[in-house]
This record gives sequence, structure tokens and C-alpha cells, in this order.
Amino acid sequence: MCFAPSRKKTATTRSFFSTLFGTSSSSTLFVAELKPPQPPPVWTHTPEDVLSLTKEAIERDHKVQDQVAKLSDTKCNFNTSPLACSWAAFETITGPLLFYQLVSQSKELRDASNEAASLVQDHTLESSLCTDIFNAKVMARKNIRFPLIKHNLEECCLMILRGLDHPGRHKKRSELYKVNVNEEQHKQWKEQWKALSQVCVEFKKNLDNENAFISFTLKELEGVPQDVISHYKKHIEGGKELYDVTLKLLDISPLLKYAQNSETRQQAYESYEAHSELNAPLLDHILELRHSLATRMGHKSWADYRTKWRRIKSRDKVEKFLTDLEQTLHPLGVQEHEKLLQLKADELKAREEPFDGEFYIWDYQYYKHLYLEKSPHLRLDHNYIKEYFPASAVIPATLEIFQNFFGVSFQEIKGSQTWHPDVQLFAVWNADAKVDLDFVGYCYLDLFQRASKCVYDSDAAVQLLCPGYLLSNGKRAFPVVAMTTNLAKATPNCPSLMLHSDVIQFFHEMGNVFHNLLSCTQFSYHHGTRANFKVAKLVENWCWEPKVLTKISRHYKTNEVLSAELIEKIVKSRYVNIGLDYLYQLFLASFDLQVHTHQIYNSPDITALWNNLQEQISLLKGRKSIAGQGSFKELVIGFDVGCYMPIYAEAIADDIYSTIFKDDPLNSKCGGHFWKIVLHPGGSQGSYPLNVIIIPYITVTTLSKANDFCYLETPWAPTKTVWRHFQEEDQQID
Repeated sequence: MCFAPSRKKTATTRSFFSTLFGTSSSSTLFVAELKPPQPPPVWTHTPEDVLSLTKEAIERDHKVQDQVAKLSDTKCNFNTSPLACSWAAFETITGPLLFYQLVSQSKELRDASNEAASLVQDHTLESSLCTDIFNAKVMARKNIRFPLIKHNLEECCLMILRGLDHPGRHKKRSELYKVNVNEEQHKQWKEQWKALSQVCVEFKKNLDNENAFISFTLKELEGVPQDVISHYKKHIEGGKELYDVTLKLLDISPLLKYAQNSETRQQAYESYEAHSELNAPLLDHILELRHSLATRMGHKSWADYRTKWRRIKSRDKVEKFLTDLEQTLHPLGVQEHEKLLQLKADELKAREEPFDGEFYIWDYQYYKHLYLEKSPHLRLDHNYIKEYFPASAVIPATLEIFQNFFGVSFQEIKGSQTWHPDVQLFAVWNADAKVDLDFVGYCYLDLFQRASKCVYDSDAAVQLLCPGYLLSNGKRAFPVVAMTTNLAKATPNCPSLMLHSDVIQFFHEMGNVFHNLLSCTQFSYHHGTRANFKVAKLVENWCWEPKVLTKISRHYKTNEVLSAELIEKIVKSRYVNIGLDYLYQLFLASFDLQVHTHQIYNSPDITALWNNLQEQISLLKGRKSIAGQGSFKELVIGFDVGCYMPIYAEAIADDIYSTIFKDDPLNSKCGGHFWKIVLHPGGSQGSYPLNVIIIPYITVTTLSKANDFCYLETPWAPTKTVWRHFQEEDQQID
């Protein structure tokens, strides 16, 4: 049974921090009496359990694959659907087991989880390359498709066919199938895929090195907020007290943003980039393997192969898209660059320090922040603003906004078993739940910093621990989602405070949480954010709405909300230096496309390309050539030849927001409609909700009135470029 969007508003979160909410509505009390129809995952595994359960899950999935592989061509129809059921069960078992590597305090458990992740990756790769399984899927598609189309059931046909296979487990073999390789060639091809997988894993492991650090004196850290410095470890060396800063982006970023000493910023930036130089030769090997695989599949390059599965269907069109955007943004970037260069000159003159007339990449975040403080139109101090965003106020207020908007209710399960005492577990229900089938799923919140907690180089992440799907007995398996963030813990002198950028990130990830919770699909393949549209970018817009800023703010000393004047300044700051920000993203996307297009396999040439494109496109440069590509993790975690997508997705999300939600951002009726049309089907309808329902509405009502775009009040307007490329693409969803 699929749950449907509710129109009723939910009560305030029952208990996020125990002292925040002392009352509950009758509706909330009624929901609290219901028992979830599915228990939450257990978190008592030993390292031995993790490995044994993973191996058992792999073995069971293997057996199902073997059964399907033995089917004759005429019996390949819905008899292949056990593959989807088996994979859903496999993900449900292994999801929590692989999650330990990111959150467990036990090194032994993290190591076992890492080993289990390697086993799962090998199994997934092996499955995607199995000839018998692929042939069974091909025949099933043929045998099912024609009868359905004959009876005018095309839409049903498309949904069923998508359910027969995990897209990622189908692509590699389908490409090889077209070139008719023999058994020996297939074996070589399989070995190359395995080698590529192993090198990518090694690349990622090098980036996760927790031991590397650099040290600074307190004077060298001048300008860095005290609450940031307090989290750095200290040691004495040569009679000096030094602060150790790990080479994780989360620790390096505050130095680049706040440190007044230019040499401190330079050392922090160059040390961060240099510590990943050992990845440069690994990237050479990755690029070589990818090019070889692409040509074996009949493509000119890896970029040509990958774009086939992306929104923009050809490498040439992606290149034109990037070129068009660069031409649009470059003049604005030059203006912003000149302003920041002048600001640097004025500051160094006031401090009586020499100025060489250059603006370096490690200067950008610092002077961008300083510009916000010094600009006569803004004078915005984000370190003061964060006093209005204590986590104890922002988090429950944010949950309340999402609950009211989508018509659901979060009920904390106190005393529940989790992987750490700081973690909270919530049962999520329809706001007007009357029976257990109104259950939505489980949500874990693991929000505060601690040792051995890995969220990579970001402040937050959402993991789908268990997907939602329909069981073979007709009942529903409900989703389980976990959000992990690295918020600073409260101290005796100061609560946990969030920058406005932290608030935006929190809303973004909460969007991912709800996208995963509110999806209701037959197959796990299609669940949640495994769709063409991501709600996370859409809800970031809420963080710039005066109504929302008032609702989530509360000064940690006075309990006052943000004043209208401060809110106006925050909103005005949204597009400050937007040209340089997006030019840097374009630099990354252009580098990504070029290295996967041209046959460049040696580190010096790739390093030269990295540094040249960085200066040419982003207008930011260093003093020496550094192999910065070694820290470009997007190249090995599935975003290769896809680094243009964040810009693309953001423009579409902003347009949808401006058209549908801008006039009344928190309208629950719009939220319920959006849930039903976009979130509920997940990826089961391909691009259908976006192409057929949302896009035409925007095209008619908004594209014809470009001045209505709220963000076109700024000089930055790539949206027309995005929409032109979007509309030029083939909209077929099969």
C-alpha cells in the first residue's frame, strides 16, 4: 500500500532536544500510540558479524542470479523480477553494515565495514558484467514489451521494464553486447573494469588519511574565530605552543576564510593540495583504463560513453554548454576579481604590508568574506549572524517547516539502540496517521562532531540505509535514512552555533532526507533520490526567505529573532561574487570533460592542464604548479563527466521554485502536490514528472517572462543557457 500526501499540518517536533518541547497536540499523541509496522535496524554487530552477513547476502543474491541465468529465452519475462527483489533485500541487509565505516567508534568495526564494502563492490561489478544475466534481461524486455504495447499500455510497459533491472548493473554489459566480443575479449574487458574499480578505491582511501596535519602558532592563526581554534589539537615544540590543523577540508576551510596572515592561507592551501599529490599517478592510470574501456565499447572517449547516460546526451553538447556559460559569466567574474584585488591592496596598505599586485586562489575566500563585512551596502558579519542560529533552535524549527510543508510527523524514539549515544532516531508518520500503514519510515540524526566520524570533505551527508520497496507478499518495506553532520558541540561557554552557510547545508540535506522518506515505489532501484530531479537544491531557496529566516532564528543569549535589517542584508548577500563562484565550478567541469576526452596519461601534462584551466577559467592562480587534481574526488565517486550537473540542476531547481513556490514558500498544499507528483514516484517514471508536468508549466508561465526570475535581478543569468540545452535534448525516457 502506497502512502499518499496528507493535507493536514503537523504539530511541532515532539522532542528534538528534551528541553525544547514540553507539549504535544492530540494528533501527535494519537500518532505516538501507533507502533511502526517495521522495526529499525539493529546496531549490535561485531566485526565478524559484518563480514559474515555481507558474504551471506552476496551468496543469496548469487543464487537468484544463477536461477535467472538458466531461464530459456521464452521463459524470460516476469520470471526475471526476482533479481529486483533479491537486490532490494541485498541493499537492506548491507546498507547498515557498510555505514559503520563512516560512523563507528570502533576501528575494528570500521575496518570490517570497509572490507565488506570492497566485497559488495566486487559483487556488483561482477553482476553487471555477467553475460547470462544480461541476455535474460534483454529477452525479458522483448517478451514483456510487445504484448503491453499491443494493448496500448506503453506507460505501464516503461515502468515495468525499468523495474526489471538496476540501471547501473545494466550499462556496462549493454555496451559490450553491441560490439559482439568473444569470450577472451570479454575476460580482458572484465579485468579492466576490476582494475579500474580497485584504483578508484585506492584514490579515495588516500583522501581519507586522518593523520596528516600542519601546525601554526596562535599569531599565525590571527583572525580565525576562537570557537574554531578551540577544536584544534595543541602541542609544544621548541618552546612554542602550536595548533595542529588536519589536512581535511573541514579544518582547512576556516583558515582560508578567516586567517589574516597571507602566508598562513598559502601554506594551508598548498599543504592541502600537496598532500594528495600521491593520487596524481593513480589518476593517470584511471584515465588510461577508462579510455581503453570506452574504445572497446565503440566510443571515441570516456566522455562520449558517460554523456550517453547523462542529461545532456553528447560530449559536444556538454562542451558547448560549458563554453556558453563561461562566456556569460566571464565579464562578471572579471569585475568581481578587480573589486577583490582592490580590497586586498587597501587592506595590505592599511596594515603596512607589501603587495605584489596579484590575487591568489588562497586569497579568494578571505577577501570574499571581508567584502561582505566592508561593503557599504552590506556590512554583514557572518560570525555575528551565527549567534542567531544556535543548533538547538535551527534544527527543531527546520524539522517543523518540513513536517508542515509535506504533512508528516516526526516522533522521537527515546532510548533506542543506535551506533552512538549522540544519535537520535525518529519514526516518521503521516500527520493524520490512524493505522500502522500510515507509517513513512525511520530517520536517524547524527549531527555533532566526534573522532572517527567521516563525512568526507563536506559538512553533511545523507545515507539511504535501507530503501523502500514492495515485498513479494504485497507488504511494504519502509525506508531508513541517516543524516550525518559535523556541527560543533556545545561548550560550557557557548552553544553549538551555525553559520548561515551551515543552515543552507542543513536544509539541503534535510531535502535529501525527505526525498528518500517520501518516495513510495515498487522497486528499490527507483527509490528516493535515485530520480532525475533532486529536491535538495529546491529547498535551499527557503534559507533566503525572510519568513523562514525569522522562523528558524533565535539569538542564543536574548532569544530575539533576526531583525528585518539583518535579514535584508543576508538576502542581499546571496549573489555576492556569484560570477567567481560559478567560474570555479566551470573550471572543475571543464577539466573533468577534457581529461576524459583527450588521451592525457602522464601527471606533468595533467597537472599543467589543471593549473592552466584554473587560472584561465576561474581567474584564480597559485604561485607554483601543484597537482591539485589529486584531491578532485568527484572523478572517482561517480561524478566523472558529470561535474557540470550541479550548475544545471541548480538553475532548474531555482526556476521551479520561482514559478511554483516563491509567492507562498511554505504553502502545504503546494508541498502535498509536489510530494504526490515528484517525490512519491521516485525514479519509477524516469523523467516523466519533470518533463511532462513541471517543465511545460515553467516554460509557459516563466520562460516567457524572464524578468520574473527572482535571481535575474543580478547580473548572473545562466538559466537561459540551461533551459536551451535542456529543451534541445531527446526527451525519450526508455
